[in-house]
Amino acid sequence: MIDGQRFLLGGADGAGVYQLAAMGNRHGLVTGATGTGKTITLQVLAESFSRMGVPVFAADIKGDLSGIAAPGNPHPKIDERLALMPAEGFAFEGNPTVFWDVFGVSGHPLRTSVSEMGPLLLSTLMELNETQTGIMYACFRIADEQGLLLLDLKDLRAMLSFMAENASELRGTFGNISPASVGAIQRQLLVLEEQGGDVFFGEPALALADLMHTDFSGRGVISLLDAAGLMARSPKIYATFLLWLLSELFEQLPEVGNPERPSLVFFFDEA
Repeated sequence: MIDGQRFLLGGADGAGVYQLAAMGNRHGLVTGATGTGKTITLQVLAESFSRMGVPVFAADIKGDLSGIAAPGNPHPKIDERLALMPAEGFAFEGNPTVFWDVFGVSGHPLRTSVSEMGPLLLSTLMELNETQTGIMYACFRIADEQGLLLLDLKDLRAMLSFMAENASELRGTFGNISPASVGAIQRQLLVLEEQGGDVFFGEPALALADLMHTDFSGRGVISLLDAAGLMARSPKIYATFLLWLLSELFEQLPEVGNPERPSLVFFFDEA
């Protein structure tokens, strides 16, 4: 069902519907009512791209994508569906899968550093106002000038305390740094810590290379982010992480035009 240039998505009356690998770098949308097969469609796409050697990243909101790692089981409904399409040689197979979890419970701990996140996304995550956002930018600038890495929230808190204690010396370069504004930011840090920010920010930080590799047989590795607990505890961290990951892809990957197949396929389940 996979010939290197395309793979079978579905079909009816013996005719197949195929996905061209070269068209995998387009944006796509899978829609439908509950129970019509949106998640199964995502699984078929992810499995097929993996078999073509393309790494896949997907955020698993409901926890129903994890079965992609294990072979399926025969079922009359599956046999009935296969009979309607040209699916010769179909076999149940597991797929190379790596599980990620911000909290480190259902997968490898997923981390990024405060410096990697940057002042803009961090200010948005913490819902800072314009004045507080300016102080956050100043905080990152000072850390950069001093050659200091902001790895976790403790580092950020220490830098903010330094700014408050040395506000008079910093005023000439960075403007007024009021204790009230710094205090407001530190209170928002407390909220962020309670939502899981204390475990999300730290080392070792996730690198794009961690998501873009193949196994020993040449299949693309499927990276699944367990987002069920994260969405329940802090949907803002979930949304900010995905936005950060997309920005990293945009900044780091070169423009390659239209290759024969994608370098990485990115799925948002329950978007």
